[in-house]
Parts: sequence; structure tokens; C-alpha cells
Amino acid sequence: MPHSSFLIIGGETGSVFGSINSEQIKNLELPFPSDSEQQAIARILSSLDDKIELNQRMNKTLEAIAQAIFKHWFVDFEFPNEEGKPYKSSGGEMVYNEELGKEIPKGWKVKTLKDISYNFDSKRIPLSSRERQKRQGIYPYYGATSIMDYIDDYIFDGTYILVAEDGSVIDEKGYPVLQYVWGKFWVNNHAHILKGKGISNEFLYMLLKNKNIQHIVTGAVQPKINQTNMNSLKFVIPSNYLLKSFDDIITSLSKKYMVNKEEKDELIQIRDTLLPKLMSGELRVKVEVK
Repeated sequence: MPHSSFLIIGGETGSVFGSINSEQIKNLELPFPSDSEQQAIARILSSLDDKIELNQRMNKTLEAIAQAIFKHWFVDFEFPNEEGKPYKSSGGEMVYNEELGKEIPKGWKVKTLKDISYNFDSKRIPLSSRERQKRQGIYPYYGATSIMDYIDDYIFDGTYILVAEDGSVIDEKGYPVLQYVWGKFWVNNHAHILKGKGISNEFLYMLLKNKNIQHIVTGAVQPKINQTNMNSLKFVIPSNYLLKSFDDIITSLSKKYMVNKEEKDELIQIRDTLLPKLMSGELRVKVEVK
């Protein structure tokens, strides 16, 4: 691999400001991999990209499956009855609920978000960008909608649901912006932090994901979901037996989702680390001579 025959600064002309003319640029020699090595690098990177994309597609499919089951059971009320048939369309008894102004399956209860979740907002600690720069590390630092940085310590360890508190708090249809997170991480003060109480984190996530909350958003300039309004949201909660049946399904899907996500993130890190090293020649690809 050829190397530059001179430093760019060595080709500068001009008494006040350095400049390089077009002829000098044309003659500049730069490190460049051979055609065969370029093809080998492309194959490596392409393989990583293909696997990353596959994991993303698999997780979208898992999310779609979970969403379809949840909607069928808990929105359309077509969960399996004692005979394994769809409850509502098979004549399952429905009763009118005055709080919601609609019919719900007999025996189901209406509860507020405060009744079915633990809130950990008091443990949040915001860090300025300057502080984060000094504390670079391996632990995700979450904001309202995504990971903002990686730092050297964590506050939370486990599985939690993050609900955007201000800024981009709902999507175009009025549903909350959520993050399903796990492991060791830090959260700033722009996301509410929840865990299920009497229900699984996964069921809580699906309840929120399917709840239009546009009516509780305040603030004309900076949209906000305050804790009081959020805690007042009402949900229809089924029997413990049905919750258990759903959790058996969703837990399996969640485990697969986590494995795919962690593998995808690791592959992205490998790809982004390899690319500059391969292109600069710091790492070389062995090319077989046929």
C-alpha cells in the first residue's frame, strides 16, 4: 500500500495564507487498498449490515405479533374463552362501565396508571453535556426519546418503561413515545420511569402503547406530560388468569427481542469500529491469491 510522498503542509504556497494548487492535489499520493482488498472489506461490512438489518426486521415482526395479540385480546375483547373461542363474538357477557362510557367484559376492572405502576421519577439525575463528556463510559444515558450518551455509571438496573415527559411526547396519532429498556442505565429528567405493579412490565408497555393520551398533554410551545395527569389515565384490567396467559406469550417474545437487540447493537459497534481501521490500513484483510 503506497504512502503519501510528502505532507500537505509541505506543498503550501503563498506568503500569508497557505494554499495548494490543483496540480499538487493531482499528484498527491494517498493510502488506498488494492481492488481485491477493497472487495474483501466490502464483503465484511456487507455481511455485518445484512445481519444488523435481519435483526431489525425480526424485532419488527416480534413487535407486530405482540401488538396483534394484545389488540385482539384486550381491545377487541376476543381473548379465548373457556372453550378456546373468541370471547366477544362467541356471546361473552359484556357490561357497561360508566367511567369509560363503554362496555367491557364482565369481571374486568378499571384502574388508573397509579394503581398499576411504580414510579421512579424521584431517582432521576440529569447531567449536562459537559458533565457527560467528562464521564464517558459504557452505560446508556437516556433522554425523553432515545439514548443520548454513554457514561461511566448507572442509576437503574433491570427492566423499565420510559415515557417521554417533555418535547416529543406523543406520535402523530396521539400515542405516547415509549422506551422499553433493560440492563444498567442512567436517565435524565425528561422521561418518566415506570415498572408494573400487579402486572408485568410487558403488559404495562402494551397498555400504554395502545392508549391515546393526547388529552393529557399540556404546553403550547413545549409539550409536556406531567406526573399527575399521567397517573390519572384509566385502563381496563382483565382477570389474573388472562394476564398470566398473555404474559406466558409476551415473555417469550420479549426474550427473543432482547437477544436480537443486544446482538444488533454489538454488531453496529463492531462495524463502526472496523470501518475506519480497515479504510486507513490500520487493519488489513488477508486476500487469498488464486
